[in-house]
Amino acid sequence: MNIFTNLLSQAPKPTQSSKQRRGIEIKSPREIDIMRQSAKIVATVLKEISELVKPGMTTADLDAYAEKRIREMDATPSFKGYHGFTGSICSSINNEVVHGIPNPKKVIRAGDVLKVDTGAYYQGFHGDSCITIAVGEVTPDAAKLIRVAEEALYKGIEQVKAGAYLLDLAGAIEDHVKVNGFSVVEEFTGHGVGRNLHEEPSVFNYRTREMPNVKLRAGMTLAIEPILNAGSKHTRTLSDRWTAVTVDNSLSAQFEHTVLVTETGYEILTDRTKV
Repeated sequence: MNIFTNLLSQAPKPTQSSKQRRGIEIKSPREIDIMRQSAKIVATVLKEISELVKPGMTTADLDAYAEKRIREMDATPSFKGYHGFTGSICSSINNEVVHGIPNPKKVIRAGDVLKVDTGAYYQGFHGDSCITIAVGEVTPDAAKLIRVAEEALYKGIEQVKAGAYLLDLAGAIEDHVKVNGFSVVEEFTGHGVGRNLHEEPSVFNYRTREMPNVKLRAGMTLAIEPILNAGSKHTRTLSDRWTAVTVDNSLSAQFEHTVLVTETGYEILTDRTKV
């Protein structure tokens, strides 16, 4: 989950883990073990949602399911109440880029490109992940966008190891996106994750000198989340102050994993293939 800077400056304090950011945190082995559990909860919920979603359901149906399953696994939804957000998931469809609010009137239809982002807070630590689901049969262009978005995530993750830099993964993501003819959304970035849902550093998906090019250290936990648009990279925010959409009505896709930096590489904590 990503939050814009101007929204943070206006929103109420979160209900969970409301401590201020304390810089980049290196997790201890005990803390990493807990994060493996919070991340596993998230991975389980997203895997189940990907299997149950079908045309005719509403985004509120998915939200209710996610909250129920998160609580059944002795965790609480990271997003619910966070800066006033009302859902346990962000559900964004087609031209909606991020932060779509679950709604009982929002019906999921065949051919939709559905983004589902969720987090779980377990024993003091968060896990965070997002998937994009092709609902039924989508157009070839939509299928390519979804495929490239997931590939871009893994291109970035492959650069992760102690001693690497954020620009290494950002460049790998940007190159893969652009060679495939899509654009990288720049208004939103990934982030550190742990005791707080959003921690330092900002994990960007494109080459920039405007954010610190942090050197990665073993024990960092990062939410890496490239967002791709089929058209313009620019977005605008709807009147609900949450839902961001593409300015040109083009499709958008996103994938996200919570990733542990290790001495020799990485561990994908929200790996859905292991649940």
